[in-house]
Amino acid sequence: QVQLVESGGGLVQAGGSLRLSCAASGRTLSNAAMGWFRQAPAKERTFVAAISWSGGRTSYSHSAKGRFTISRDNAKNTVYLQMNAMKPEDTAVYYCAAEEYPINLSRSGEMYDYWGQGTQVTVSS
Repeated sequence: QVQLVESGGGLVQAGGSLRLSCAASGRTLSNAAMGWFRQAPAKERTFVAAISWSGGRTSYSHSAKGRFTISRDNAKNTVYLQMNAMKPEDTAVYYCAAEEYPINLSRSGEMYDYWGQGTQVTVSS
């Protein structure tokens, strides 16, 4: 089985930065794409960013592009989400996910096979 554990969430002021980490353990996911999603209170879960196994391809939501950067270190089985110039509307629970046999970088949560428990991010105005 595969476990994903997010960390790095917290409270930050608007304009500030946070870096989320997602550590994978258990069975090795060779070639897996990784994604970050978020869910604000009373809202649906939405796509934030995704990265291919090699790190050579990335995809971002409109709201994340230009402010967030997704990266990964396969030697450490860890994926990161650097969030800069944060806004109150970024407040949400952030989840990482793994798509074990990706064809493309999917923005749909339904394509992902494994999920972490989430980490809370709160941006104050």
